Amino acid sequence: MANSVQGSVSHYYSEVLKKTDDLKTNACKTSGRPPQHIIDAINKVSPEVNAKYYGCGLCIPEELEGRTVLDLGCGSGRDVYIASQFVGENGHVIGVDMTKDQIDVAIAGEEFNKCTNNLSNTTFKHGYIEKLSELGIEKNSVDVIISNCVINLSPDKFSVLKGAYDLLKPGGELYFSDVYADRRVPQNLRENKELWGECISGALYWNDFVGMAKKAGFLDPRLVSDSVITVDNPTLEKLCGNIKFFSATYRLFKIPDLETHCEDYGQAVIYNGGMERSEFSFKLDDHHEIETGKVFGVCGNTWKMLHDTRFKKFFTFIGDFSTHYGIYDGCGTSLPFASAKNEGAGGGGGGGGGCC
Repeated sequence: MANSVQGSVSHYYSEVLKKTDDLKTNACKTSGRPPQHIIDAINKVSPEVNAKYYGCGLCIPEELEGRTVLDLGCGSGRDVYIASQFVGENGHVIGVDMTKDQIDVAIAGEEFNKCTNNLSNTTFKHGYIEKLSELGIEKNSVDVIISNCVINLSPDKFSVLKGAYDLLKPGGELYFSDVYADRRVPQNLRENKELWGECISGALYWNDFVGMAKKAGFLDPRLVSDSVITVDNPTLEKLCGNIKFFSATYRLFKIPDLETHCEDYGQAVIYNGGMERSEFSFKLDDHHEIETGKVFGVCGNTWKMLHDTRFKKFFTFIGDFSTHYGIYDGCGTSLPFASAKNEGAGGGGGGGGGCC
């Protein structure tokens, strides 16, 4: 099954798709205008590389200077070359892809990167993202792993996530964009090679992804942004029926002692600024945008995501883990007991029992 899917995908991205315009849906296309610094970086990438871009989001996170970055399913290398400009001459970016034709285009772009950006900080590997341990990359050696609309194409998504976890340094992160469904995609659609190649029928049901990420070691997946995918192809839309698809960017941190829920320890942080392109605020995820200079209350997991990672130097940290105040209100999960909600109205005060 895995070999069949991989062969089909490799064929699709080498023989069916010759350039971005050959895509038959909008699933593998980035919606919206990228921020200016990304546009500027794209304009310094080889035209041949840019012409074969198949991505659904923006997967270049903050604070990459001097870091080691790995791109899973790098294709022709566009995101590798964007990242190479942000890691600089002291950093390094590794791209891996199973499609030889794509890797050949990526390698050919290295001369352009050297001449245009004066950078020789990239390496490309022909291999499988399900078998990262076979690529010669040392465990616990990568700062940031990125991926753009590729993991959905894999027949063994858990192996991809687990392999990524193993390669990351403690405190490192997997920051990636991909396609998700609002329900489990039925088998007949999963067997449609065109839908799979277009990044649709291989999409995970979002809640299955959350469970899979936690099983791989990423204990508190954080959604950064999302947008609706309309498919934009009447024939394929009809096949999909009522299934809704989304492009979403997640960040997953390798922090082994994160808790399963957002717990309140009375902690807070102050973002001191200083991060390039985040002068006035820092956005961790879709519900944590931390304004510069403001005391910002956080749960224990968020505290660690800032304290135990490359972001630590930009923050002042308030509090510790000595006192626990319960679940963190408004941070994803509320107290589940109905009696707490009915307190004072006959449900929590007296000595009588109650039914659920």
